[in-house]
Amino acid sequence: MLENNVFKHRISSFGQLLKKMLSLFLTMAGLYIHIPFCKKRCIYCDFYSGVDTSQKARYIRALAMEWESRRSELGESSIDTVYLGGGTPSQLTISELKSLFDRLSGIDWGRCKEVTIEVNPDDLTESYIEGLTSLPINRISMGIQSFEDSDLSFLNRRHTSLQAVEAVKLCQASGFDNLSIDLIYGLPGQTLESWAKNIEMAISLKVPHISAYNLIYEQGTVLYRLLQEGKVEECDDDLALQMFDLLIDRLTCEGFEHYEISNFALPGCYSRHNTAYWQNVPYLGIGASAHSYDGYTRSWNVADLRAYCDKIESGCMAYTVEPLSRDDLYNDLVMTSLRTMWGLDLNKVKSLYGNDRYLYCLKQADGYIRSGHLNLTGECLRLTRKGLFISDAIMSDLFYVD
Repeated sequence: MLENNVFKHRISSFGQLLKKMLSLFLTMAGLYIHIPFCKKRCIYCDFYSGVDTSQKARYIRALAMEWESRRSELGESSIDTVYLGGGTPSQLTISELKSLFDRLSGIDWGRCKEVTIEVNPDDLTESYIEGLTSLPINRISMGIQSFEDSDLSFLNRRHTSLQAVEAVKLCQASGFDNLSIDLIYGLPGQTLESWAKNIEMAISLKVPHISAYNLIYEQGTVLYRLLQEGKVEECDDDLALQMFDLLIDRLTCEGFEHYEISNFALPGCYSRHNTAYWQNVPYLGIGASAHSYDGYTRSWNVADLRAYCDKIESGCMAYTVEPLSRDDLYNDLVMTSLRTMWGLDLNKVKSLYGNDRYLYCLKQADGYIRSGHLNLTGECLRLTRKGLFISDAIMSDLFYVD
């Protein structure tokens, strides 16, 4: 790993490969902006955030400075999508959001196809939503997690089920039709019946996009500590699979497309920004802990707000760079492609990484094809419904490890 202020991008021995990859993405790119402020921390969250909001103005200035210093990294690509994630971006006031957007010079907001902000339901007052309509934002991603108040209390969420429902309806009444909600299943004590009620409530709200995640006990979180102390018990694996199975059945029955392992959308309502991640489109991440990918390197900013601001204000870059090998890039393609309904294009594997990786991939996939976990149609590999339940193992087996 190399610090950015001494690292200069250069084409490696597989330069022709990289040129081929980058030529696919000459006209579009994504911008991720990390907003690390929260009113309080959820017990399961391992993303970088904090409850000290005293540095908001300084942080917004630093974001603008980083954008100005790094926007050239995208070359001739135009910004196609922008995503404000966190943390809780809705902890910024409308005037603070306006200040941020005004400082992001050079972005043609009229041509930007998707601008998403993550929000908490209890931040969405009528006046706040009205303020959002005055900004370039055209998509809202709402962290609801559950429509059961007991679940919300356990997770240390700061909204109620009623507030979540009202927030969705307020957004819709204000013209925000491009709306996504997040749900979590596999909670301690959660039953299949209570999860079914969550799904039905989500369907009844007529949102076009639903993301649903199995609860993960990440090291360093309060939830992980509670597990280690024996104060919570993980959901049974078989029950969690039943919940996932029910989710797929109900949402696909309602016309949702299961376009990525954890994501469901009505036709044409996919998250453009996240889909670009899964299709290996380059993106730039600004802000503390934000990650970037330019087609041949990954980089990530320091996960400390004050250290981030100090570096940016002193004219230094705040990120570390990791060059990616040919095998890293092949493995990334396998992982991101198989997560989606579009699958892994084997012609792309051959074109970008050579016949040896193509044959290796087919060999590794063969057993899963015969067992019905993978489907090979033409030159495209896709997970079957059966394969979704062991997707991590399948991807791992298709990785190339020297």
